[in-house]
Amino acid sequence: MSYRDGIAPHGMQLINRVATPEQKQEFLDKADSLPRVQLDERAVSDLEMIAIGGFSPLSGFMEREDYERVVAEMRLANGLPWSIPITLSVDEAIAEPLKEGSLIRLDDPRGQFIGVLQLTQKYHYDKAKEAVNVYRTDDIKHPGVKVVYDQGSVNLAGPVWLLERQPHPLFPKYQIDPAQSRQMFKEKGWRTVVGFQTRNPIHRAHEYIQKCALETVDGLFLHPLVGATKEDDIPADVRMRCYEILLEHYYPQDRVILAINPAAMRYAGPREAIFHALVRKNYGCTHFIVGRDHAGVGDYYGTYDAQYIFDEFEPAELGITPMMFEHAFYCKRTQQMATTKTSPSTPEERVHLSGTKVREMLRRGELPPPEFSRPEVAAELAKAMRIPVEAK
Repeated sequence: MSYRDGIAPHGMQLINRVATPEQKQEFLDKADSLPRVQLDERAVSDLEMIAIGGFSPLSGFMEREDYERVVAEMRLANGLPWSIPITLSVDEAIAEPLKEGSLIRLDDPRGQFIGVLQLTQKYHYDKAKEAVNVYRTDDIKHPGVKVVYDQGSVNLAGPVWLLERQPHPLFPKYQIDPAQSRQMFKEKGWRTVVGFQTRNPIHRAHEYIQKCALETVDGLFLHPLVGATKEDDIPADVRMRCYEILLEHYYPQDRVILAINPAAMRYAGPREAIFHALVRKNYGCTHFIVGRDHAGVGDYYGTYDAQYIFDEFEPAELGITPMMFEHAFYCKRTQQMATTKTSPSTPEERVHLSGTKVREMLRRGELPPPEFSRPEVAAELAKAMRIPVEAK
């Protein structure tokens, strides 16, 4: 595959691990005789992202050498930057009878056959080391750390196949996989594309930094995450409707593509910022927006730690350009969105926005003000949260 018309995927090859019709039939014929492992929601997302090339160059769940180097150094065994371990962890009792070299049937949480793992390794790992290195804490209250400590003690590794690429049950029109997004960018003539990661409804600060970025590139790839998130995050269907409303009324139609990212959130802060950038590189983005506390949760990370971590890599080895933005706010003096770089306001004249603040207001039954959200978006959030529109 040539990448003359766009950025190369990470590792120079866009992975495709979706079974061919012949492979699918072969796996179905063996289905009842294969040992089974049931995946949780995050593992299903990981399987899907590997299969469609979103996690290129990974072709399966990580073997020990890749896993240990990623945890310790943010690199795969071959030295390629990679910041988040992608593993399939199971209990000892499940792992013990599985034989290396065999095929394993992968079922979703409902017990449906969705994929196959060719088991090349099974190995124990250090949960505390993974937690501290990846999440910078071993506090069980951190949602990512909790997942690590709750999951099994043995990692199953090896290449995978997704049995079939199913349409997304909620957002089929926005299910745009890396091969498709790359083709769309090419057809639009976009040579520079900025990706934006979000798990929250878009508020005015998001809109501001997206449009600042869009002034310098050909197109915006708005790529909200719809995989597993925390229970208190706004549901994906509500978020998607907010994005649709905003794009319809406030963005140039020919310069934005909205697509879903089926990955699960890790809440790994700085490491996840690198991870999110590499994933968008695989989708064909040349640039990636990194704002305040990217992929953060609570007070575990410094405000701009997710920007500083990019300095730990040579730009060429990441292969995607981060676009760093300060914390944007609504400036009462100039009556517009701004940052400290562009606003002469005092701290008292600034209305700071965040997804957390929006969620807190909604839980209290309050409607976000115009300084926080566009009125149409606020009305949609209010409807979803059953808040009277006249609420203040």
